[in-house]
Amino acid sequence: MHHTAPEGRGPVRYGPPAPDAGLPVLPGLAALLAAAAGRTAPEPPGGGPVLREAAAGYWWRRGLRTHAEDVVAAPGAPALLLALIAAHGGDLLLPRPCPAWWAPQARLLGRPAYHVPTPAECGGVPDPYALLETVRRVRAEGGDPRVLLLSVADDPTATVAPPEIVREACEAAVAEGLHVISDETWRDTLHHPHDTVLLSPAEMCPDDVTVLSDLGGAPLTPAAWPCAIARFPPTDPSRADRWTDRRARALDVLTALGAVVPGPVAPAAAHALDEPEDVTVMARRAATVHGRLAAAAHRTALAAGALSRPPQAGRHLYVDLGRLRSGLAARGVTDSMELESHLTARLGAPVPGGHRFGDELGALRVRFGTGMFLGGTEEERAETLGSPNPEELPHVARALTDFGGALEELR
Repeated sequence: MHHTAPEGRGPVRYGPPAPDAGLPVLPGLAALLAAAAGRTAPEPPGGGPVLREAAAGYWWRRGLRTHAEDVVAAPGAPALLLALIAAHGGDLLLPRPCPAWWAPQARLLGRPAYHVPTPAECGGVPDPYALLETVRRVRAEGGDPRVLLLSVADDPTATVAPPEIVREACEAAVAEGLHVISDETWRDTLHHPHDTVLLSPAEMCPDDVTVLSDLGGAPLTPAAWPCAIARFPPTDPSRADRWTDRRARALDVLTALGAVVPGPVAPAAAHALDEPEDVTVMARRAATVHGRLAAAAHRTALAAGALSRPPQAGRHLYVDLGRLRSGLAARGVTDSMELESHLTARLGAPVPGGHRFGDELGALRVRFGTGMFLGGTEEERAETLGSPNPEELPHVARALTDFGGALEELR
């Protein structure tokens, strides 16, 4: 069996990329970037007024009262999350599983991070009772938990947390003195937006939640144009100072890192955050197509004997192959590292194992990206993204058949 190099299994630089939308750059965004190509100065730390006003409007339209002074922008979500964690003291609590890029930020800062199990219904949000027990245990052992990271539209599980679970988890966190950082990068990728209720923690605990979003997730801008935004709880200026104002402390960190949005990217990012029709139509189409592909892959995985929660958002599917453990063992696959190596080689696409997301190494879980079903050429991807029934296209059907065959082989 083909294995990846041992050094490729652990280091952060070998971590899985975010699931790609497979979309071309919109002409309007490309024109704005080209027009600003002569701009030699970057945005100021935290973003300029035009970019921050656009971000404020983005959140206003989602029911969150936001002004430009409540917003910070950075060149990508990892740098922004690093600044947010640094702006808060204490230890972190993370759901298990969680996005692969979260824990490295805590490790870089030397902050302890503790995983909390998620409920049966969803990923991304910790079980409220498990959260309280984890906080009690960590404090009993001398720890100082202060921050909870969660994602209501989740990577890797592709689920959307029910509002009642979000409410219970956030109320438990706030009651224990935790600040909540809500990663809502995938909130605009709902497969069935009219049938899925997504509730932001900031709607129920406005003074205790910071919201984070990467523009490449929706997708509003291409991943190659890094830009992420954070919404801080509105602060009374008369009570804010450089020690208690977490936005100011996050800006200090971004300034020290030189983590500023590139000048030519800012106008395009601001335009995308204003959500003109061409951007929203493209994003909605991508979410619908990837949703249909995820649903088809989900049916295929279940037919092969695997377990998986029904995908509701994003461009991925999280699958538990524990039922196929005996067949995998016969092929020398006994943990998620070996499963990652086997399926990546077999399918010719990244299939990160559950250990990347904080799951137990012995749990045979993997994340599949739906981008592998779009097609191998630009023409095929364009055809897939423009089709009302993408799973019926010949090249998509072949990819789904190959996917099913790879799982059937493991029985």
